[in-house]
Amino acid sequence: MNKMNQIFSIGALSLFMVACTTNPITGRQSLQLANDQEISAMALQQYRQTLSKAKVVSGTTAGKSVKNVGLRIKNAANNYYRGIGREGDLSNYQWEFNLLEDKQINAWAMPGGKVAVYTGILPITQNDTGLAVVMGHEISHALAGHGNERISQAMVAQYGGAILGSTISSGQMAAIFQQVYPIGAQVALMKYGRNQELEADEMGLYLMAMAGYDPRQAQPFWQRMEASSKGNKPPEFLSTHPSPSSRRADLEENMPKALQYYKAAGGKK
Repeated sequence: MNKMNQIFSIGALSLFMVACTTNPITGRQSLQLANDQEISAMALQQYRQTLSKAKVVSGTTAGKSVKNVGLRIKNAANNYYRGIGREGDLSNYQWEFNLLEDKQINAWAMPGGKVAVYTGILPITQNDTGLAVVMGHEISHALAGHGNERISQAMVAQYGGAILGSTISSGQMAAIFQQVYPIGAQVALMKYGRNQELEADEMGLYLMAMAGYDPRQAQPFWQRMEASSKGNKPPEFLSTHPSPSSRRADLEENMPKALQYYKAAGGKK
């Protein structure tokens, strides 16, 4: 290893040690360098812009379901974090749950708790429990700081060890944010890495169970989702997800723990 590589490796290790965040639900560690308050503010602006160009469905049974399911999962997460003394982790979250009129089979979440569900996914969710699978997954992306992680990866890729012990300008941060979260309707095309999707699957399973939704309904939901893509282009919701067989195996592996949370929440085994 030459001297330059040694310096870069030491810098990368130092970055990870300084900015390493541990997910209190899954135990996964990730690099999160960005300021949560700053990226939440940018996410709010982006979310508002997206909603202004979309048809928000409110007052209907489906619209109310999106808000109610989201609130139940959010409250379950709050209780969990409070119970382990990490309620401070949630200080920058201002949750919003909206149903948007769009035939795409998709849902997404942004930093700070801004969540959107498209009407196109409702025939696959079928009911509130199916909706809890989707929203638990998306809420997990926000809670796990996957946006911060992706922004941090972009920061390291662009600035390398230069960001160690220093900060980048607001303009530089805004440019990176726009790379990670494209403007307007394109926000629906956000991509997460495979490890982040796997973590959102696991964490979402636990959160829906904590909220009193039967986690055993996750398997049937994913089967319906997979069936919807046969013969056609896979839905955006599946674009970066692990293979169906991998997901099924992971769901089975995580199900006993999820059922413990479900039982604790008053669910029937």
